[in-house]
Amino acid sequence: MDFVFPPDERCLIGVSGGRDSVALLHLLLDAGFKKLTVCHLDHGLRAESAEDARFVAALGKRLGLRVCGARENVATRATRKKQSLETAAREARYAFFARVARAEKCPRLFLAHHADDQVETLLFNLFRGSAAAGLAAMRPLTTRTVGGVTLQVARPLLGMWREEIDAFIAERAIAFREDASNADPRHTRNRLRHEIIPAIERAFGRDIRRAVWRAAEILRDEDDFLAARPELRDLPETLETSALRAQPIALQRRIIHAWLRAQRVAAVGFAEVEAVRSLLAGRRAKVNLPGSLHARRRAGRLFLARP
Repeated sequence: MDFVFPPDERCLIGVSGGRDSVALLHLLLDAGFKKLTVCHLDHGLRAESAEDARFVAALGKRLGLRVCGARENVATRATRKKQSLETAAREARYAFFARVARAEKCPRLFLAHHADDQVETLLFNLFRGSAAAGLAAMRPLTTRTVGGVTLQVARPLLGMWREEIDAFIAERAIAFREDASNADPRHTRNRLRHEIIPAIERAFGRDIRRAVWRAAEILRDEDDFLAARPELRDLPETLETSALRAQPIALQRRIIHAWLRAQRVAAVGFAEVEAVRSLLAGRRAKVNLPGSLHARRRAGRLFLARP
């Protein structure tokens, strides 16, 4: 298991109190990580969430670790920002991690995503219609900038399956908090975990998770290869249509997607990329984009028109 960061470095670890993050905490301690700061955000979504916070605080104290905790009403945040609870909770967590990283002067963060999370993420994004980049596996080390703070996020459990985590917890008799919402079928990921994946496995007559996990790994490597193409670096404010038409369709889509993101177009997806790509055929000179923006073709170049 590659923990990415050296054991003698100061690091943050997100701990919800559930089995995955508690298992990761103990694995890190076993590997010699002594300078850990335990980070816990109470989302305020369940009546027992305050008990989770107290459990994590007591766990950190018993292990001799610093604990940083906070509480945020994620339901109110979701309503205010017109987001799903899952999206609002994720954004709230990263904002919290960024605040702790700034206060502690420590950008290194451990999270407990594991192999089953890889499988569920690929299937979730597949059913949403994501492109290959959205289907690619999570990376063991990524960076994420939130509120001016660049977090270095390590996920050392990506090759570990849920049953392996369960076995580790049982063998060591490690206490953790069971989150009842993990069985709530109103959450899409729970339906994937408890209904859709088992139904697929019954249809195939075998465990399909490892095959999906391998596909995610392959797509990640292919995504890295395409992302490193020189055509995707230092994109100008306007694109030359003849040069873009000369590229394979896969690279056309990549260039347009990267160009739109660089131009800060919100919610860039397949529909937006294909709308811009339709300008290359010469039959249209303007397409609408989110945020009252327009992509236009003029004098052999593509450019954005803003309101």
